Amino acid sequence: MKKLIALFATTAVASGSAMGAIALSGTASVSYDDNGSSASATTYDADLTLVGTAGATTYTTSMDIDGGTDGSASATINNNDISLTAATLATTIGPVTISADMYDEDDSATNSTTGGLQTDSGDNRSVSVSLDAPVGDATIGLDDSGDVTVSGTWSGVTLTHTLKDGADTTTGSASIAGMDITLTNDAGATEWTIGTTVAGTAVTLGSDKSVSATFGVTGNTVVVTHTSERAAVTSATSSTKHTTAQKDAYTTVAISRALTSGATLAATYNTFDDSLTLKASVAF
Repeated sequence: MKKLIALFATTAVASGSAMGAIALSGTASVSYDDNGSSASATTYDADLTLVGTAGATTYTTSMDIDGGTDGSASATINNNDISLTAATLATTIGPVTISADMYDEDDSATNSTTGGLQTDSGDNRSVSVSLDAPVGDATIGLDDSGDVTVSGTWSGVTLTHTLKDGADTTTGSASIAGMDITLTNDAGATEWTIGTTVAGTAVTLGSDKSVSATFGVTGNTVVVTHTSERAAVTSATSSTKHTTAQKDAYTTVAISRALTSGATLAATYNTFDDSLTLKASVAF
């Protein structure tokens, strides 16, 4: 009897303590693209994610582990790389969440300054604090930028409204008569999608005149997507002008199949440049 009581006490202590855990996951793929009339290319990609948890605290780090070259002439860029792509530490204390972005990435490839010069924006590490508190049927959130978000679900309709300085955003979603509807109003600009399933085919329409259809054929998943023509748009700031080029309408047809080995094979045809891409991937 004493041994049984001691065993119970030990089990209770173990289950009530903050037990740490580590999870590994990743993906790997190889793709061949004939690039239409251009030269064909083969690309390789492998990524690894590590997640460590202890109580309400989570650390997440991601790495690009291709371990090969990208054909670059540079002897230092992406050759035999095992590079960090993200590192985040987050913890929750009641309704408060504290998150630290610990990775200072080089964003010079996407950050353009006046005159089109591309340069790193500087230290991208940061710490953010957010508050999410339930008030009735709604949840009110506050982050360290001063934005306030109110969200909730009423009668099957989910609404989220974020109060920003001159750029409020409202999103809504609902399922009505077999249709899934989403609506977003961002600083006065409205976008929407309507999705439904007809005879086993999932169809989605968008306010940008895009159409996609997903259906299955003898063990394969087929996705057909049509993107409408995009007109050239010029936007101006106080010092610079940015022009988005015109782009013709195009259609993509993607066929994928999950194999019993755990791998996935996919083929994608794009009418924009008449290219065919073949890809084999696996997640672990």
